[in-house]
Amino acid sequence: MDYVSALLPPVVMAVFFIAVIRVIVKTQGGANKAKEDAAVDAALARAQGEPAPRTEA
Repeated sequence: MDYVSALLPPVVMAVFFIAVIRVIVKTQGGANKAKEDAAVDAALARAQGEPAPRTEA
């Protein structure tokens, strides 16, 4: 039974890692892509000292 206790933590970590990757891949794009892109563009513009572009929701 020592092998079970030795293999359990890596297996659990692998399952969680795969789940996180799946969530990241599934949330890319979709309906919120334009909204997220606009938020990133506004943050970059603020960081560069340019006025933020006007966006309509």
